[in-house]
Amino acid sequence: MKKKLLLTLTAAFLFLMSNASFGQAINLGTAANFVLFSSNGALSNTGISNLTGNVGSNSGSSTGFGNVNGVMNNNNGASAQCSADLLLAYNQLHSTVATFSHAPLLGNGETLVAGVYAIAGATTLNLSLTLDAQGNSNAVFIINVAGTFSTNAAAKVHLINGAMASNVYWTVEGLVSLASKTKMRGTIIANNAAIVLTTNDTIEGRALTTAGAITISGVLAYTPVVAGAPLLTGPIAPNLGSTKCYALFSANGPVSNLGVSSVMGDVGTNVGLTSGFDALLVTGAIHAIADGSTAQCAADLLVMYDSLNTLPADIELLYPAQFGQNLVLTPHTYLLNAATALTDSLYLDAMGNTNAVFVIKISGALSTSTHAKVILINGTQSKNVYWKVDGPVDINDYSEFKGIIVANNGAVSLKTGVILDGRAYTTTGAFATAGITTTMPSTCTVTAVNTLSTNNAVTIAPNPFGSYTTITLGDASKINKYELVMYNVMGKVVMNTTITNQLTTLNTSNFHTGIYFYKVMENDKVVQSGKLISNQ
Repeated sequence: MKKKLLLTLTAAFLFLMSNASFGQAINLGTAANFVLFSSNGALSNTGISNLTGNVGSNSGSSTGFGNVNGVMNNNNGASAQCSADLLLAYNQLHSTVATFSHAPLLGNGETLVAGVYAIAGATTLNLSLTLDAQGNSNAVFIINVAGTFSTNAAAKVHLINGAMASNVYWTVEGLVSLASKTKMRGTIIANNAAIVLTTNDTIEGRALTTAGAITISGVLAYTPVVAGAPLLTGPIAPNLGSTKCYALFSANGPVSNLGVSSVMGDVGTNVGLTSGFDALLVTGAIHAIADGSTAQCAADLLVMYDSLNTLPADIELLYPAQFGQNLVLTPHTYLLNAATALTDSLYLDAMGNTNAVFVIKISGALSTSTHAKVILINGTQSKNVYWKVDGPVDINDYSEFKGIIVANNGAVSLKTGVILDGRAYTTTGAFATAGITTTMPSTCTVTAVNTLSTNNAVTIAPNPFGSYTTITLGDASKINKYELVMYNVMGKVVMNTTITNQLTTLNTSNFHTGIYFYKVMENDKVVQSGKLISNQ
């Protein structure tokens, strides 16, 4: 009887211990910041791999890696701390009391609940394994493998009912080898053994080893989102000032267009001429020559450039010539310290924070391949994406670009079929477009006086206006010849009237607060254009 009671109490004690151990996540320390790490061993990559998280070794080199959305740390203070933290985490996981024993074959459609699983020897994952948190997002899964761990091709780990990759841990006493197209979830820690990841493998988690080489080839790996962790916000966005009203602008250089281009926002230059734009296709003012608005925009552009230029970078992307190629970036300030070529697609992931800011600083020219794409995911907004380029910008044919381009001392070329969701400016340089579509990501909210073109055909005052505004003709002979057309920021015509008197008062009481654009037309030609602001 006493023996039976002792066994019962022991079982209950072990159950409570294991409950406590898998009821909270393991503290990885600084190792949580690494997606790939070896305490003692080289890291190598072949092919195009996309990695989010730090990469490095405390005793070895890292070679062949393209742009990593994280910091490369080899044989430095950060790698030494990671090595120490990794050993602590491994010892904690390895000594955890098992809740369940499991056969060496995992998967084949089975489902596991939270707990600590002990597997006695070499283990293989086949087909699919589902981890079920049963509605508890804090549920922890620990799988301790007392041997090697491998997967068959296209094996997958699924998470359901609140299970999170940040709460899944694998310890392996031997080689870790994942076959092609494996999809793993969780942090893998190999003890004194190598890790091999092959083509099209995906890891939502980490691959870490206490000692051993890590070899990857064309993989996607990213550190998991941690429940309750603060959202990444990125840096503080610069103040656009009056540049916010311009879609295309050069502070010093001609601005010209060939072909049919559609532009939402002002177009202009502060030194030179603006030419080739069809006023009917520009929802905004075309500043044919310098005026008060372009002077203010040029001044504000320099302020914005200086703000971006002095912003310290969080992450340096080490291979500017390999930029893009399905790379995923998160809200940070990035530095590419040479001429940069964007090929294929670049993903900007706000991780659910619609206010997150991205700044990409390029110390050199920016060019793209044809059909290149900047793709915004998980709440990213183009108005929060900034490209600071110290050199010329060449956006190639049929590319889809997002964000605000600020070029310094370089020409800007937006070629045939380019779609720009954002704005493009240069401090000095010619600006050329050819059959593009540009949409400003947010409306102009700068209060300013009316913007006039080369001739003062009419004067409109007051501006900003309330329930009325007055149009005064500069030339009485134009009575009944001029037509006033007003648009809202979406390009919808809100007023169309012939000017029948030299002094005409317009009833604007039904206009909503905001920005409006106007054109004065004669014989279907624009003689003046500008902005009007309703403040009622």
